[in-house]
Amino acid sequence: MEIKTVSIVGLGALGILFGQHLAKQLPRENVRIIADKKRIEKYEEKGVYCNGERCNFYYMTPEEVSEPADLIIFAVKDSGLKSAIAAVKNQVGENTIILSTLNGITSEAIIGETYGMEKILYCVAQGMDAVKVDNKLTYDHFGMLCFGDREPGGKSKKVDAVSTFFDKLDLPYEVDTNMMKRLWGKFMLNVGVNQTVAVYEGNYGTIQKEGVARDTMIAAMREVISLSDREGVGLTEGDLDYWLMVLSKLSPEGKPSMAQDVEAKRYSEVELFSGTVLTLAKKYGMDTPVNKQLYDQIISIEKGYTMD
Repeated sequence: MEIKTVSIVGLGALGILFGQHLAKQLPRENVRIIADKKRIEKYEEKGVYCNGERCNFYYMTPEEVSEPADLIIFAVKDSGLKSAIAAVKNQVGENTIILSTLNGITSEAIIGETYGMEKILYCVAQGMDAVKVDNKLTYDHFGMLCFGDREPGGKSKKVDAVSTFFDKLDLPYEVDTNMMKRLWGKFMLNVGVNQTVAVYEGNYGTIQKEGVARDTMIAAMREVISLSDREGVGLTEGDLDYWLMVLSKLSPEGKPSMAQDVEAKRYSEVELFSGTVLTLAKKYGMDTPVNKQLYDQIISIEKGYTMD
C-alpha cells in the first residue's frame, strides 16, 4: 500500500497549508484540489497565496474522472461536509485512505456512512496558527497532523502507509493509538479557544495570558471533561494541561477559525462546539452554564449580521 496521489477538498486555511506543502514536493498532477468550476475560475484568476507565495495548484472538478486517489484529505468546514462528500466520489477507489481535518467529533462517521469506515483514519490537525484573509494564508507555526485507527491500541497498514508517505515529504505528524481521546481533546480545546476568542474579539494572546477570558476558556473546557466521562472517553486535567501547552506555543497574533468568521461576519461552527456540548449535556441531565453562555453570545453576534 503505497501513496502517490492525494486529493484535497476544501481550500480554507488547512487545505492551503497542507496543499502547498504537498504540491511543492510531488508532481503537480499528483496533488489534486477538488472544487467546482466557478471556484476554480476564481482561484486561477485571483490566485491562492501561502505566506506570500502563489500556490501552483492542480485543480479538478468533481465531474472529472481519473484514477482514484490513494489519499483524500477533507479540509472543509462542517457546513460544507455534505457537498464535499459528493464532490470526491470520482476520487475514491477500493484502496483509498481518507483523513478528515474537520473540527468536532463526528465527521469521520459521517464520511464513513458513504464510503465505508474501513477507508477512514481518525485525524486531528493541531498546533497551527494559520490565518486566512480572502485568498491569502499566513502562518508562523505549521503544526502537525495526528492520526490513527478508530480502535485503540493497534496500528494498521493504512497508518503505516500514511506514516511512510509523510516521512518522505517531511510533513509533521504523530501517530496516536488512542484517537478518540485525541479527538475529544481537540474538541475540548476548540470549545474553549474558538468560542472565547470570538466572544472577546481577541486573538490567541487574549487567552494565553491570565484574566477573565482565559478563565472562561478553561471553565468551558472543564465542562467537556465532565461530558467525556459520561461518553466513556475519560479526559483528565492532564489532558487539559497538554492542550494548554499546545496553545501556549501559538503566535499571540494568530486567531482561531471562529474569530476569523466573526470578523468577516460569516456564520460560525458554534453548533459544532457549544451546540454539541449542550446536546450531550441534555442527554445526561448535566448543567454546562459556561458553554450555554458562550452559545447565547455567539448566536446573538450572528443575529446582528443582518442588521449591519
